[in-house]
Amino acid sequence: MTDQNLFTPYTLGALTLANRIVLAPLTRNRAGAGFVPSEFAATYYSQRAGAGLLISEATQISQQGQGYQDTPGVYTQAQIDGWRKVTDAVHAQGAKIFVQLWHVGRVSHVDLQENGAAPVAPSALRAATQVFVNNRFEEASQPRALDINELPGIVADFRQAAANAIAAGFDGVEIHGANGYLLDQFLKDSANVRTDAYGGSIENRARLLLEVTAAVIDEIGAERTGVRLSPVSPANGVSSSDPQAQFDYLVEQLDALGVVYLHMVEGATGGPRDVAPFDFAALRQRFKNTYIANNGYDLDLATSRLAEDQADLIAFGRPFIGNPDLVERLKTGATLSAFNPATLYGGGAAGYIDYPTLVESNASAG
Repeated sequence: MTDQNLFTPYTLGALTLANRIVLAPLTRNRAGAGFVPSEFAATYYSQRAGAGLLISEATQISQQGQGYQDTPGVYTQAQIDGWRKVTDAVHAQGAKIFVQLWHVGRVSHVDLQENGAAPVAPSALRAATQVFVNNRFEEASQPRALDINELPGIVADFRQAAANAIAAGFDGVEIHGANGYLLDQFLKDSANVRTDAYGGSIENRARLLLEVTAAVIDEIGAERTGVRLSPVSPANGVSSSDPQAQFDYLVEQLDALGVVYLHMVEGATGGPRDVAPFDFAALRQRFKNTYIANNGYDLDLATSRLAEDQADLIAFGRPFIGNPDLVERLKTGATLSAFNPATLYGGGAAGYIDYPTLVESNASAG
């Protein structure tokens, strides 16, 4: 048992975090023209800057990497400038912020791709999932398999996006290797039936994620580079026949690269923590830097996992939507407010920046 708790400061690489609470990435589909962060984004993130570390909504590294309408990018100057407003607002509140970099791979739709092109994937296997496009949820489009000669371009896009993120004022980046998106598609053999150097063995299936991570580290440094993984989550229709072996190996390689943190989705993304047998403690033991635990955490579970040294930081997602002052509510034992599911995806300020803090709620009630 340790005497650490959610509200003690924490050292993450060269950064000092005010506490051990992390704002998990939350896609809200509110980017403006040119996939620039919403005009309300700086307010949204600064409202939630009570967390020691904020991780932005998933942010595409290229147009090809986009899978849902109105999600922001970090590949144009206008997008970089838009994100600078967010990072300045968060830093003014004393918090740190990483951007989550993603390429969705096959979890996309032709209407989001340049010239209506097919989405790309490890293999030409359609994702059994829906994407938010044309203001509704539609089935993901049939993808095409990436040629091996295209993969260096994917790596280069991640590298450039990391450089752009630092130019936008982010403290670091999180590589999205989870939830059935491109890098996770390569990891999971239900989505990857390649027979070249990027398919087959656990080493080959991990190759692209490791190449991306090495390139990002080379660009911005390991102390600014985190990775998100979801070993057993069935999100977006992926599965692995050998998750323990796959992720034991992968985490050992990421540890050798020196990434500053692993952000682990424990169980099914947004669902049961016990969706499949898996030894997350084995990953924790293989990794010397910071372990961020995610999925279904409340105050009691977070407190016990920290006390047992099973995690260093705890990420909270949906509770932050209706509770911009979640940290204060957890600290004081206050009741948490519910969010409006109708305003989760798309729209403007309503259901985004208008949830009251505890102080505001008490003032209006009094």
